[in-house]
Amino acid sequence: MSQKVTIVLVDDHAVVRAGVRRLLEQETLFEVIGEAESGEKAYKIFGELKPDVMVMDLSMQGMGGLESIRRILMRHERARILVLSMHGDLSFANQALKLGAKGYLIKNTLGDDLVKSIQMVARGEIFLSDEIAKKMAMQSISGAEDPIDELSAREFEIFRLLAEGIEIDAIAATLNISSKTVSNYQTMIKQKLNINTAVELIRYAIKTGVIKN
Repeated sequence: MSQKVTIVLVDDHAVVRAGVRRLLEQETLFEVIGEAESGEKAYKIFGELKPDVMVMDLSMQGMGGLESIRRILMRHERARILVLSMHGDLSFANQALKLGAKGYLIKNTLGDDLVKSIQMVARGEIFLSDEIAKKMAMQSISGAEDPIDELSAREFEIFRLLAEGIEIDAIAATLNISSKTVSNYQTMIKQKLNINTAVELIRYAIKTGVIKN
């Protein structure tokens, strides 16, 4: 790849963005052309800058990374997005890849894999952190399906927000849908996960690593 790979960094922590930028600026192959601190801004800035690769966190206030990925790829189907997340749980990785993200890099392996992952994603290849790849292989071998993987991306995002204690009206405003639609999704989520109460929903989210205890 002769010309530089252009990159936009998306993370709600300025310190994380600065650290990743410093690592990337040591490489002559890369050029960071923009930053965003939210999913909303990521969606807007992608359309403006059209980077070769967007490096995206998932856990952000407001519209999270998954919803941002969904919206970006609906509008820019050739977008190449590398998820950079603290979540080593398969549920997040499965949802990001299902939406069309090209890579999933866990933050604790950042130094080793950052350059390689961006290069692969820029070429349109799939990159997975070793930890995620091993978990996927083990799940495939065991044949055990987690009900959470049956949730659609929209259902998963609403499940995450409900588990974090966000009110239905606030979720509706964040996702730009009606409160009635959120309530309908809530009912479907409970049916799919075989849970009945808000407390059970939170416990399930903690058990599966969707939220931290």
